Amino acid sequence: MGKFVVRETKTGVKFDLKATNGQVIGTSEVYSSKRSCLNGIESVKHNVAVAHFEDQTVEGFEKVTNPKFEMYVDKAGECRFRLKAKNGEIILESEGYKTKANCLNGIESVKKNAPDALIVEE
Repeated sequence: MGKFVVRETKTGVKFDLKATNGQVIGTSEVYSSKRSCLNGIESVKHNVAVAHFEDQTVEGFEKVTNPKFEMYVDKAGECRFRLKAKNGEIILESEGYKTKANCLNGIESVKKNAPDALIVEE
């Protein structure tokens, strides 16, 4: 089972979603309070089940409504994804992946791990 790891930073509070093997699947923004951070986790849990998929790596991609996973290529040429809530806010972002297939696996891992993930504090 995955877990959301909540931790304090110099500027606020953030979370990482980790897979069963401990690998980070996605990271949140930095929130101003723990309460806001926990609300962000609940938003991920809720939106992941109903999120559409938008593949921005292909030319002429079809835009879909929020909530959605957006897969895109970053400035370094790596594939990444972000999960956007219904209001368009980014609630989870991935690391860079060398291949599109690995990025898609990351999205599937979020779908699998987030809904029932425990919340732990570090």
